[in-house]
Amino acid sequence: MAKPNLAYIPATIGNKVYSILPNDSVGDFDFDRASTATRINAQGLIEEVASGENRLNYSLLDGEVVGCPHLLLEPQSTNLVTYSEDFSQWTNTRSSDLSGFISPTGENNATKFISDTTASSSHIIKSSNLTISSGQTYTYSVFVKANQLNYVRLLFADSSVSKFLSVYFNLTNGTVGTTSDGSTATLDSSNIENFGNGWFRCSVTGDLDTTTTAHARIYLAEADNDAVIDGDGTSSIYIWGAMVETGSYPTSYIKSNSGSATTRAAETCNGSGNAATFNDSEGVLMAEISAFEYPVTQNNWLTITDGSINNSIGIVFENTGTVVARHEVGGVNYSYLTHTIDYSNVLKVVFKYKLNDLELWVNGFKVDTLTSSPIFPNNTLDSLQLQYGGGSNTFYGNTKQLQYFDSILDSEQLEQLTSWDSFRAMAEGQLYTIE
Repeated sequence: MAKPNLAYIPATIGNKVYSILPNDSVGDFDFDRASTATRINAQGLIEEVASGENRLNYSLLDGEVVGCPHLLLEPQSTNLVTYSEDFSQWTNTRSSDLSGFISPTGENNATKFISDTTASSSHIIKSSNLTISSGQTYTYSVFVKANQLNYVRLLFADSSVSKFLSVYFNLTNGTVGTTSDGSTATLDSSNIENFGNGWFRCSVTGDLDTTTTAHARIYLAEADNDAVIDGDGTSSIYIWGAMVETGSYPTSYIKSNSGSATTRAAETCNGSGNAATFNDSEGVLMAEISAFEYPVTQNNWLTITDGSINNSIGIVFENTGTVVARHEVGGVNYSYLTHTIDYSNVLKVVFKYKLNDLELWVNGFKVDTLTSSPIFPNNTLDSLQLQYGGGSNTFYGNTKQLQYFDSILDSEQLEQLTSWDSFRAMAEGQLYTIE
């Protein structure tokens, strides 16, 4: 197979995202994020990354780090919880809290949430007031670990608890239990993710259908759908890292411990290559990527472009649930190759372009073609961007590798480029468990 003109495999942290080819600065991406953020490091721990530094994030499978890291790009998000780690600032009801236990950061900053001795009652800790809006989707998440008790109930509700989202979680086997919503509130989804060392990130997503003051609550539970327990003064679980944010899935953890909401800024990664890197007449763009949700809320783009929306080739995750290859010349969209697949799993995608010869490949298969398309004028394409050419619709997701070839490859080579090296690589790349 020919050597790519441009190749990116995540390997460094900083305000530049370095490509391994070409071996000068031409292939490097410019990265920006105007705030701190967090990532999962090679040890499987959550750690803070400084403002302006990109994040090489490791995937977890059953709580263990698997595979190589990926470049993590996320939109802006705000943690509305004003004390995400300091639960002494929350309100206890028939309970107490004790800090100083090992959290998913590896530090002694987790909290033991303990029942009092009240019998046949709910034992609760709840956040301070959170201002929310009707018609807006929110995701409430907390890191939780079993102790004497193996269940927890998360409740996101208005002050009167008439409108609520409620989910029980089993902290022994990492499963979601009973779910419910109250009045006109709508529970959209719930999830539990294994972060290792007994820690799970539990989340609930939905709309309370009201503009009001809300609370995030945590209940001790001793069984599914049973948050009424006989307190003994010692029964407890561990808690850390509470978040309430707008959106349909939990983003990376945002520390918010100063008494006010905290925002993680949006990220951008653009500007790799120049006019000498890309061939206006033919080429192959390959990406190993995944999104955070399926389908995405807004279209996510990777493009080789002239810096505008008028001339570009692109791989797109669309909000219709399709992977799309687009070819736009002089402001006219000449191609729309599509394939429906769950892109929240890691995919290997290729877009091959040449005069009257376009192909879309996904995970080793040619899934769509087009035999009628123009080429670009000379010296048109000059930049690889993780966004739409005009600066909108950033690719928010995970990028494991990018490659660009300045001449087309044959079918055997394209199959090889988009296939997995082994069954284990395919399974681990898409976060499946091998038994």
